[in-house]
Amino acid sequence: MKKYFKLILAAIIALVFIGTFVFLWKQSQPQPIVYEEFTPEVKDIVRSTIVTGKIEPRDEVNVKPQISGIITHIYKEAGDMVQAGEVIAKVKVIPDMQQLSAAQARVRLANVNANQAKIDYDRVKTLFDKGYISADEHDKVAQNYRQTREELTAANDQLQVIRDGVSRTNASASSTLIRSTITGLILDVPVKVGNSVILSNTFNDGTTIASVANMGDLIFRGNIDETEVGRLVTGMPMKITIGALEDQGLEARLEYVSPKAVESNGANQFEIKAAIHFDGKTAFRQIRSGYSATAEIVLAEARKVLTVPESAVEFSGDSAFVYVIQNAGGSEPSYERKTVKTGLSDGISIEIKGGIATTDRVRGPQKMKEEEK
Repeated sequence: MKKYFKLILAAIIALVFIGTFVFLWKQSQPQPIVYEEFTPEVKDIVRSTIVTGKIEPRDEVNVKPQISGIITHIYKEAGDMVQAGEVIAKVKVIPDMQQLSAAQARVRLANVNANQAKIDYDRVKTLFDKGYISADEHDKVAQNYRQTREELTAANDQLQVIRDGVSRTNASASSTLIRSTITGLILDVPVKVGNSVILSNTFNDGTTIASVANMGDLIFRGNIDETEVGRLVTGMPMKITIGALEDQGLEARLEYVSPKAVESNGANQFEIKAAIHFDGKTAFRQIRSGYSATAEIVLAEARKVLTVPESAVEFSGDSAFVYVIQNAGGSEPSYERKTVKTGLSDGISIEIKGGIATTDRVRGPQKMKEEEK
């Protein structure tokens, strides 16, 4: 019994050894190389680039006060339409005490001069009526009297402007009323009633009462890499896609390419601007200032040209080659290396200007096995 058991065990070991040997021998044999095959096809090739940026109004104005003071009324809010000259807010003047004192002193002095000039004028007029003085002397005194009255009026106006921000003579152009300088949409009102505001001067920009923009004239602003900026030409069409309105595309035209680069993440970028055209389907009121957007710019295109996948083309120096299948469908196909003239490429397909026909089949890259994938 033990003898049979040893024979069976030896047979099993021999079978395992032989099977392993056969498996390794088969694995060591060269496998046939299988390539992908392509048929040239006629189609359009478009080379484009995508630029990220944002939508913003061409003209956005910060409305600032002409005087310093405290906000007492706000008549508009963000999202309201406003006409040029329409009142947005009202400011109460907090006068500077030094200027106020000087203006009051000027009024008092002008009043004294005006009273004295009236007394002199009345005296001279009486003498002139009786014929005791000449008309020339009378006219000089009358002129001085008129000048003192004008000075008194000017002094009173200055006092009212310093104290109240407006005078009786220029009430229609009151600087306490903050008016919009353009017609458009109010984007932001960063102040509240009770806030102190200051006017713009040499030392500061002043307080912004409201930001107003014409949302009917929008532009796309973005940056493009230096490797592609050389292909841009003013007037090129662009397709704008807004992230928040993906179902609505906008047409635009390139109108500005910056002559100076700015560095961004170690790369040189050039600013571009494009004017957005509304086709009537998208109302400008649907678009908000600052929306993120992408712009597709067509850099080059070729219509109805013969193409093959770019992976099927072999480049060597300034020459390009493809391998044309000679006996397609055979057990071991053969290939003929042909020189071709290439054209535009979109990164996937490449234009073939000559060297092969639509009836040819070309060899592509080697097929990968599942375990390699």
